[in-house]
Order: sequence, then structure tokens, then C-alpha cells
Amino acid sequence: MSKLDDKFKIAFEIASNMTQRVPPDIMLKFYAYYKQATKGEKYKQPERGIPLRNAFKLNAWLQIKNLSTEEAKEKYIALVEEITNKKIE
Repeated sequence: MSKLDDKFKIAFEIASNMTQRVPPDIMLKFYAYYKQATKGEKYKQPERGIPLRNAFKLNAWLQIKNLSTEEAKEKYIALVEEITNKKIE
């Protein structure tokens, strides 16, 4: 596993366990970066949940679909660092 993968895994754990409320636009960024980082171009439309929410999720992903998986991981990590004010090593 690369150092980027290690940092991404730590960032995901931090984001998953956050107790603070995060604005919806930031949550959509988390979602889009995560999906691009883990699925790349193999992303599928969310099937469960509220159709309008799924449309927002798809739109968020489409806005960043040109990022590589590595770039998406880096942006996800940076977003976690920004929200938590902590550097992930």
C-alpha cells in the first residue's frame, strides 16, 4: 500500500467518525472525491435513497470526473485536513 493510500484510509476513518455537523455542499464533496478515488470511471448512479439526493450526488461526481483516482484521494485528504484543522501524516 502506498503512502497516499495510507493517508486516504486515515482520512476516510476520520471523516467517517466526525461528530461535527458538516454543510451539505461539503458532504457532497466528500462523497464525490471518495467515489472517484475508489471507483474512478466505474461509478454507478446511487440506487437507494431519495431520488433528489441521488441526483445531487451524481452531479457532484460529474463535476470532478476528470480527476485521477490519485488526485481524488489527495483532494479528499485535503478536505479532511481543512475541516478538522489537522495534518494527516
